Amino acid sequence: YGLSLTFTFVYGYWAAKDKLAEKVLIPLLDILQSIPVLGFMPGLVLAFVGLFHQSNIGLELAAIIMIFTGQVWNMTFSFYHSLRAVPVDIRQVSCAFRFNWWQTLNWVEAPYAAIGLIWNSMMSMAGGWFFLMISEAFVLGNNDFRLPGVGSYMSVAVNQGDIPAMVYAITAMIIMIVFLDMFLWRPVVAWSKKFKIEETGTQFESTSFFLNWLRKSGLLQYISGITGFFVEYGLNRLFPKKKVPTEDIGKMRIPFRIFIWIIYAAFLCLFGYGCWKLYHMLQALTLSRWQQISWCGCLTLFRVLSAVGIGTLWALPAGLAIGLSPRLSRIFQPVIQIVASFPAPMLFVPVIIFLQTVDIGLDFGSTVLMLLGTQWYILFNVIAGAMSIPSDLREASRLYKMNVWQRLKNLYIPAVFPFLVTGWVTAAGGAWNASIVAEYIVFRGHTLAAHGLGAMISQAAEKADFALLAGAVLSMSAFVVVFNRIVWRSLYNMAEKRYAIE
Repeated sequence: YGLSLTFTFVYGYWAAKDKLAEKVLIPLLDILQSIPVLGFMPGLVLAFVGLFHQSNIGLELAAIIMIFTGQVWNMTFSFYHSLRAVPVDIRQVSCAFRFNWWQTLNWVEAPYAAIGLIWNSMMSMAGGWFFLMISEAFVLGNNDFRLPGVGSYMSVAVNQGDIPAMVYAITAMIIMIVFLDMFLWRPVVAWSKKFKIEETGTQFESTSFFLNWLRKSGLLQYISGITGFFVEYGLNRLFPKKKVPTEDIGKMRIPFRIFIWIIYAAFLCLFGYGCWKLYHMLQALTLSRWQQISWCGCLTLFRVLSAVGIGTLWALPAGLAIGLSPRLSRIFQPVIQIVASFPAPMLFVPVIIFLQTVDIGLDFGSTVLMLLGTQWYILFNVIAGAMSIPSDLREASRLYKMNVWQRLKNLYIPAVFPFLVTGWVTAAGGAWNASIVAEYIVFRGHTLAAHGLGAMISQAAEKADFALLAGAVLSMSAFVVVFNRIVWRSLYNMAEKRYAIE
């Protein structure tokens, strides 16, 4: 999560502020989000094992990076679109006070993005738990890689059908999630309420005993003072406050520009080398194989959109109810974190038994399995959007005696629409990722497979068929990028132009 948060601030800020880089970084983010864990796991694991062949450090780093790839994308999308959606009047105030880039980020942009980023952080943590079994225990060809941890413990328990061991693992996971909620997420959510954009105070104040204890102890002020000192010192070294001649400022900027262009050049060289290696690998695939990959991609796309649509039907009203009610938020915040964090294979067992009982195959049942992991992206983002609705607008809706339908149409849905689009984008990306475990399942010694890209990627990874694996992952990335450019980008533009609160 620490790596994900650092990446979010750097990547999201760069994409939002650099128009030239944005044209490359956002499509690249779409591609990276769409690549499932098994798509890059073989190369990642083999590379790190080769670097640290005498210890488990390589496997530990590989597992951390795989968990990172399950956490970071929705956080980055949320932060990037929050920076793009900062109200114009607030930006004008920052310009009137002549804020520099750091003051604007610290006092305007980061506070505006705080609520959405916090709830997406909770979703990211749940996403890390969801794919923990794959990250800590995986098979590559004839090699079985396992790390000590609750994820690999769960994997062994599921494979052996050991019910008591499954209960122990679930209990340990629930205890850790509740602990994190009490001492991290609940205090942070209560603290983030002060960043709501409104002209009246909130009617209900979220509380946290741990946050109150920290405030009384003075520890937060001490940490804030130390952090502020180092930040100010670093910024003063990079950007001196004393007046510097114009020609000296130009000289100071030259090394920075050279550094940026070196990064661009290194990226282009790495990208070109990767394309050259990929081209030689894909030559092993025949035309009929490509046709099969394309058809499987269309089937998986249909399942992804079905899962997102079904998830929206219940997550939108539930998220509005939780986000608009402090009492419901206090009750359900830890509950939905626990439910959203359940590892995929453990959730799949009862669902598969039910599907087999009602005689539904995996071609249709895989949509339900995808829904188990993707619906939470929509729910968390809707809750964040509902919590950020200004209280003065809610009071105005009561003064005008709007009924429930009028409030939904004129206030609630327009206000949460930017958050909802972020939820759709990340839910679709999560569904593509979940397809690798939803379309190909080993259950009670039998292999269940649907027709789709997810099953194709899982089978290619299991057989170490790197050409088919590369072709399927490349096709999945193409599906995601094209759909994001055509559909999600249009909805984001609508959210920025039509539904901004300003």
